[in-house]
Amino acid sequence: MTEPEQPLTGGNAGGRVVRVGDTVRKPWSAATPAVVELMAAVRDAGVDVPAFLGRDERGRQMLAYVPGTLALHSDPLAPAELGRVGGIVRAIHEACAGFVPRAEPHWAAAIPAPGAELICHGDLAPWNLIVGERWVFIDWDGAGPSTRLWDLAYAAQAFTLNDPAAPTADSAACLAAFVTGYGADASLRAALPRAMADRAAAMHELLRSSHATGVEPWASMYASGHGDHWARATRYVAGHQEIWASALSR
Repeated sequence: MTEPEQPLTGGNAGGRVVRVGDTVRKPWSAATPAVVELMAAVRDAGVDVPAFLGRDERGRQMLAYVPGTLALHSDPLAPAELGRVGGIVRAIHEACAGFVPRAEPHWAAAIPAPGAELICHGDLAPWNLIVGERWVFIDWDGAGPSTRLWDLAYAAQAFTLNDPAAPTADSAACLAAFVTGYGADASLRAALPRAMADRAAAMHELLRSSHATGVEPWASMYASGHGDHWARATRYVAGHQEIWASALSR
């Protein structure tokens, strides 16, 4: 008997994602072979990622389902928990360092990075972190060439500076905990405030320009409120650079 398909939230850029029993099914794309190879390399390095189980009868990716709750929908993460996430991001970066796919890759990163230091997940954010017995980043389909700074800037901003209504002192403390968990050196810490503002602005520009040209799913996301959110987040991050820099210098 065929098990029923249960739609899963998310998948804005990757198409329809469903759960079938203990598996997740999602569309196969030109980027998938390199993404699967990257995930295997990260997993072999000791970082917990969803196991790839092949393709189903409809040609979709099959991944092991990871039980838990998206961090986006969990209780706010405490500073110690944010430090744990920062450590996971560091472990991912270390695992990705030196990775070279066997075949010519067709990466599908939505936002160009300012360099190609290593292959990065590209969307290490609360909407892609499962928390439970295991803490696992999912949705690797947007991986591509990037830099530690650019990837860390997005992750740090998304986990700690993504609520423009939050008191800056609270956000700064969360940011410091996250970056300390990552183990960032002095040069990364000094560069992060500007990089976080630039990365938030790049997200807003992706949404704005896609809305202007009708490119989906970003066009609809812009209209549904994501554009306004990222405009506010950009102003919040860019407008308090000295506070973030002070928190990271301690």
